Amino acid sequence: MAFVILIVVLFVAAVAAGAFVGVRVRSRRARGDLEGTPPGEKAPPTRPPPPAPEPAPEPAGEALGEGPLPVGEAPSLRSRLGKARNLLSGYVGGVLARGTIDASTWDDLEEALLGVDVGVATTDVLLAELRGLVKAERIKDPARLTDVLKERLVDEMRFDDRSLHFEPGVPNVWLFVGVNGVGKTTTIGKIARRQVADERRTVVMAAGDTFRAAAADQLELWAQRVDAEIVRGAEGGDPSAVVFDAVQRAAARGRDLVLADTAGRLHTRINLMEELKKIRRVADRPPAKVSETLLVIDATTGQNGLAQARQFADAAGVTGVVLTKLDGTARGGIVVAIQRDLGLPVKLVGIGEGPEDLIPFDPEEFVEALFS
Repeated sequence: MAFVILIVVLFVAAVAAGAFVGVRVRSRRARGDLEGTPPGEKAPPTRPPPPAPEPAPEPAGEALGEGPLPVGEAPSLRSRLGKARNLLSGYVGGVLARGTIDASTWDDLEEALLGVDVGVATTDVLLAELRGLVKAERIKDPARLTDVLKERLVDEMRFDDRSLHFEPGVPNVWLFVGVNGVGKTTTIGKIARRQVADERRTVVMAAGDTFRAAAADQLELWAQRVDAEIVRGAEGGDPSAVVFDAVQRAAARGRDLVLADTAGRLHTRINLMEELKKIRRVADRPPAKVSETLLVIDATTGQNGLAQARQFADAAGVTGVVLTKLDGTARGGIVVAIQRDLGLPVKLVGIGEGPEDLIPFDPEEFVEALFS
């Protein structure tokens, strides 16, 4: 009996304690003592946290292959030929400062022309002609002599036609030849960009330098950028086969132009010049026609570039020259030597890294950029 009474007492005490705690909690809540609960308000029910917002989509980048990239405004030759002009201006300034024509005048002009890499033979011919004109016309003013020199330089580079030839009706093939490292692949990409954007021509690129995977990869990237097609073969494969496949694709799909890259050095025993002759024969058969073979020369190589031009001119049937990196050298006079010695027109010059920095060559603008 005593045990039952003890159980009852403990139960009553527990109920009383619980009621007391509940009263204390309600009292504190009413006073606002509980964290996050305003006085006189009930604590809000517990809710799950809101879902995290979805990340905003990243802005779409420039799509490749969805149309030609626009071509910017071409720079002027004068803005990019500072190195050659600075070299030449010192000598020309000395000539003009004398006020008369004497032996030192001819020494300064010779050093100036050789300094910009016009070449010994061309310099000798030009100075001999100038001496004759000074004597025949009794020229005494150094400024007049400088003007005559500029006129003669323009005459040395004069060609009736510097255009890139295109014959409608069949796929045209433009071959690009030259040693490795001169910028053939980049030149093809820049030309393709203008042909697609300006001339509205459809272009197929042929990755004919099968001995350098990097060259084919670079050309493929350019093809994507300018909305052109590309044909490439297995590494170390037959370059002629790649060009043949590109021509067949152009004919089958009605494309206008095939731009064909070639190797600058072969890693086999086959002679490079013989390989170039073979490529040209393959490309020049129906249904296509080779309308341009462009020799790409790095202007910074100077007279070595002239030696390259001689080797390629006969083997590949070169129709014109693309002179790259002209902005990075004082040896711009190589333009005069190439055209005088080889009878090949410089059709395009590269004066920067941008796609718009490959421009048609203008001899009058070039000479003015050198002298002023």
